[in-house]
Amino acid sequence: MGMRRLARLRTLGRRREGSTAVEFAMVALPFAIMMFSIIEIAFVFVLDSTLENAVIETGRRVRTGQASAAGYTVDTFKSSVCGKMSIFSTGCSAKLTVDVRVIPQFNNPTLPDPMSGSSFNASGLTYNNGQPGDLMLIRAWYKHTLFTPFLRQGLSRLGDDDAYLTAATAFRTEPWNG
Repeated sequence: MGMRRLARLRTLGRRREGSTAVEFAMVALPFAIMMFSIIEIAFVFVLDSTLENAVIETGRRVRTGQASAAGYTVDTFKSSVCGKMSIFSTGCSAKLTVDVRVIPQFNNPTLPDPMSGSSFNASGLTYNNGQPGDLMLIRAWYKHTLFTPFLRQGLSRLGDDDAYLTAATAFRTEPWNG
């Protein structure tokens, strides 16, 4: 009886039917996390490109004087940017913060940084349509909640599981009859 038990244990040690399932179980979770991270990074890149284009297109209204003529406010400017955000326009105005200001020079302007503390602080930001010939700087921050745990640790600068995507454009306004 002892020999049979020993022979059965030897054949059991050589069987490989369940090894594929065990190997898959060990690899599946890291693989899924990696795939979701790649998908989320791609999503963030598309969102960032869309934000950049929307800010540049809306900034053109400031550059040509159309924003001044139409009486743009910060809310009107945000609505215009969000209108150009295509599939990301849902809830955009609550996630978007803008700073449109006249700057004295293109070289090293002194600006408030809303990302400098432990939380996003928009208190120093302003909105100004400018006058013909002014140097303008438009900055926008879009708050995007990250879903993948590893990306939260790597991309969330303020530690709140959100990434703040930034877009900026600087230009001299065109001469318009203002």
